[in-house]
Amino acid sequence: MKVTDMTFKEGQEFKIRVKPSDDCASFSINIGHDPDNIALHFNPRFDSCGDTNTIVFNSKSGGCWGDEHRDGNFPFVQGEECKFYINLNMENFYIKLPDGTMVDFPNRLGDVKYKFFCVNGDARIVGIKIK
Repeated sequence: MKVTDMTFKEGQEFKIRVKPSDDCASFSINIGHDPDNIALHFNPRFDSCGDTNTIVFNSKSGGCWGDEHRDGNFPFVQGEECKFYINLNMENFYIKLPDGTMVDFPNRLGDVKYKFFCVNGDARIVGIKIK
């Protein structure tokens, strides 16, 4: 799923409900300006690219990926619907995971408004809401 003209900005909350497939290896949520300028790459990996039960965070600027960050807190279950929330400011993205844990990732692009949203991988979007 790709949305190219959706505004998500500072002060808003982005709620995502997703259901990973029963055999999901990984899925990703990307938020940014376009496919080559992604401020937040949020990538829960059940078993993918050498990672098991790990969330990988990254960003892409001018088509070049930055340094990956990993978080070992993994409240996702294959085949089970979950929801999480994303907020941002000029410095950071704040993600509230399905178990209520908060994680953050630097807003490397430094903007407070993004219009590109994309979901990839072995998961189905159940709902999205920006408020």
